[in-house]
Amino acid sequence: MKKRTWLTLGVVAVISASAIALAGCGSTDTGSGSTGSTSDLSGVITVAGSDTMVNIAQAWAKEFMAKNPGVQIAVKGGGSGTGITALINGQVDFANASREMKPEEIQQLADKGGKAVETKVARDGIAVIVNSANGVENLTKDQLGQIYRGEVTNWKQVGGADKPIAIISRDPSSGTYEYFKEAVVGKDKNYAKSAKLLASNQAIVDEVKANADAIGYVGVGYEAADVKVLAVDGVKASVATVLDGTYGLSRGLYMYSNGEPKDITKAYIDWILSDAGQKIVTSEGFVPAK
Repeated sequence: MKKRTWLTLGVVAVISASAIALAGCGSTDTGSGSTGSTSDLSGVITVAGSDTMVNIAQAWAKEFMAKNPGVQIAVKGGGSGTGITALINGQVDFANASREMKPEEIQQLADKGGKAVETKVARDGIAVIVNSANGVENLTKDQLGQIYRGEVTNWKQVGGADKPIAIISRDPSSGTYEYFKEAVVGKDKNYAKSAKLLASNQAIVDEVKANADAIGYVGVGYEAADVKVLAVDGVKASVATVLDGTYGLSRGLYMYSNGEPKDITKAYIDWILSDAGQKIVTSEGFVPAK
């Protein structure tokens, strides 16, 4: 189940200033316990980064703290890039990321004497969503790229009503933004200048719900009954289609640490990768790591 990869440097997650003041990054006192299932663990763990992962991260933290009353876990979102920057700057124990670290980020940590350890903790599909009143049901990946590059600007061009397309996207600090750019828009191409950039998955859901002409993309765990999920090349994003490999827009979700986790942070990451931790991944609408 566990996948850990040594990179040439480590990353650090983001934490609130109050949590840092409380105990400092990586404050631990494990006593004799190291499994995450006993009550003798104590200390503070700091986590920050991916907005896509924030609900899972909060659920993990809540459950782990319930099992280990001596442990405090501070979780903050802000985007994968924000979390990775915090890790590089030594502000957190874990950076949550919905993309892999970039070579330049790895080097920045290496320059500070760090080494990144990547742990794949879940998987995700990128659901393409439109307003429930939109008559379009399916787009090809090529059509989706043309829309997000601003080459297709009217729903009529892809089988819908004669109405302008309102492009909704995550902001550049988001790992989802980066993944979608590489997988759909084009690695060497740009999002349309008209794209409205929003800071969270939920903000995109809310905008698409309110705008009959909008199109957006979110992690599969943020699919909502009051918006329509489009098929991409004939397949809709779901836990099942990510699991069976039939949906093309899927990626790993990662936790990065500066060096191999140990003591309380090892107990936590081991618990996340256990059946109990992976059950939370499923309950939050995402896909287990294994």
